[in-house]
Amino acid sequence: MSIEKALVPPIKIQGIKTKLVPWIASSIKWNGDGTWFEPFLGSGVVGFNIAPKNAVFSDNNPYIIDFYKSLQEGVFNSQDVHQFLTLEGAKLEKTPPSKESYYYEVRDRFNKTHSPLDFLFLQRSNFNGMIRFGPNGYNVPFGRKPNRFRPALITKIVHQIDWVKYLMDTHHWTFVCDDWSNVLSNAQQDDFTYLDPPYIGRSTDYFSSWTEKNAIALADYANGDLCGGYALSMWYQNKYRKNEHLKKWDGEMLTDEHFYFLGGKESNRNSMTESLVIKDGYVASNSDAAV
Repeated sequence: MSIEKALVPPIKIQGIKTKLVPWIASSIKWNGDGTWFEPFLGSGVVGFNIAPKNAVFSDNNPYIIDFYKSLQEGVFNSQDVHQFLTLEGAKLEKTPPSKESYYYEVRDRFNKTHSPLDFLFLQRSNFNGMIRFGPNGYNVPFGRKPNRFRPALITKIVHQIDWVKYLMDTHHWTFVCDDWSNVLSNAQQDDFTYLDPPYIGRSTDYFSSWTEKNAIALADYANGDLCGGYALSMWYQNKYRKNEHLKKWDGEMLTDEHFYFLGGKESNRNSMTESLVIKDGYVASNSDAAV
């Protein structure tokens, strides 16, 4: 599949693979007859841009899944989002004496009610798109931009909502909150699984802890019991070290270098080599057409 420029989904998360989507899509070779499984949905940027006809999108973070299920089922629509972000953004900008105090008010509210619109508000105004939960719930700090929800950005988010809702309405997609092992037990030989788990060897917990034991269990399952082909996204190396965990994965490995940005300073923009491990021969040659 050829994608020149990926579209951005409404939920933005630290480490979102927007710039890598064209490379990932062109590297995957699959006829699309089965079901696309994506058990670490995160932002959804890869699966939404590839847009398979049939898909099971899952994550163990219930708030990501609730957001997309609520959109799919019509609990809210793009007009609701526009109105909500306009009103809440104005409160964020005008709240005295501390401009960030209203962010924390919404954060406290979300931890009580788990509103999908509050979740959207937090993810689009927090620090660097992080998604992190502690014993008391969502605990990401404010991104220190009180005028975050200016009209142009709200319009952009509304267009992102409309794009994803259109895909939901025109494709057979299911959203599930469950562990990857339960979801992938349903995969069949014609299916394809895209794996983007938390990066082992890096501090990337999003909702629950992801340990080396978890990572090894996923590798063992994918290499042995998983039906159909798969593609694994994982960091390969940076200027300091290589990812030794990748030795546990079978299949062809492709790499691509990009910049990983963390924090508020340009000095934190470092080169990162990403890998895509693809099993069962689903590697597109220069003359092959990807799904």
